Amino acid sequence: MAYDEALAERIRVAISDESGVRERKMFGGLAFTLNGNLAVGAYKDGGLMIRCSSDKWQSFLAKDGARPMLRKDTPVSGWVLIAADAVQDDPSLGEWVRRGLDHAAAQPPK
Repeated sequence: MAYDEALAERIRVAISDESGVRERKMFGGLAFTLNGNLAVGAYKDGGLMIRCSSDKWQSFLAKDGARPMLRKDTPVSGWVLIAADAVQDDPSLGEWVRRGLDHAAAQPPK
């Protein structure tokens, strides 16, 4: 299923001041990488996908609209999907995008 183009554009606006950000199609969506590390992505149905550290994963999952990414019905640590209604406003989207960017920035460049 295709990613949400409107969400992708909102992400572009949210990251417009970041250097080292690139776009890449992956996982059926549009991913945004920072220095080669996946940060955030526009997912199907207007949802957002972020990468995070394992130690922050559980606390992020406790937030409204967040759920784990599943691989063969098993939650994948460090991957969070955020429902479209949880990122409808720009401040909420910006908070999630920042979390993904912070994780990517903490990784060695690829």
